[in-house]
Amino acid sequence: MQTWNIAEVNQVLSNPATPIPVLDFAANHLMRSRPEIREALLANLTLPDDIREWIQREGPPVDEPKGPALTPAPTPVDLTTPTEPGGVGDKEGQRETLLQRIGRMSAAEKISMALKGNQEERLLLIRDSNKLVARAVLQSPKVTDAEIDSFASMKNVTEEVLRLISMNRAFMKSYSVARNLINNPRAPIAVALPLINRLNDRDMKMLATNKNVAEVLRGMAAKIIKAKQEASKPKLPGKH
Repeated sequence: MQTWNIAEVNQVLSNPATPIPVLDFAANHLMRSRPEIREALLANLTLPDDIREWIQREGPPVDEPKGPALTPAPTPVDLTTPTEPGGVGDKEGQRETLLQRIGRMSAAEKISMALKGNQEERLLLIRDSNKLVARAVLQSPKVTDAEIDSFASMKNVTEEVLRLISMNRAFMKSYSVARNLINNPRAPIAVALPLINRLNDRDMKMLATNKNVAEVLRGMAAKIIKAKQEASKPKLPGKH
């Protein structure tokens, strides 16, 4: 490491996309000979708390001589290449890399990934601002019922996504999808209101007190509950 460009090393170690194992190796093995990388490690927002606390508590041993350059490991880690999804490395590093990769994609590439990609990729692409990308996720032959259920409850998708889900008969056969749409503050009232009658008594009562949804939905739920209560009351003799 003595021959490495310290500025480039610091840039890698402070990069949130750098895999956690690389940061751990740098903290435990490299910092003793190059204490100047300490600040770069601490500046990394994805540095695990246990490593951060160790660095802050122990700090670099300033009275220890730097010694000779470290012998390269038999299979050195490429510090300049973030771990690709599916490879060896920390999950958070993989996720960050996937976000960056999607960010560099064109709309056509995103649509292709939405149709052919895996569940993690669909989870990110369903939130894309491009309506065609989000639509492609819902049209993917790989999308599962559990994913649709999850999408219906997400508060960081566009209203268009929730509207498309409500228009799909196959999706709407699921009671939980309908319930999630009704209780999602992002769902347009025109989507949620017609679904209220599908709720069972327990979920209807919960909707009537759910302050996260529009008042008109709470009010409608309360009216339905009251009407059912009135209908269940025994009628007095002679009154119709």
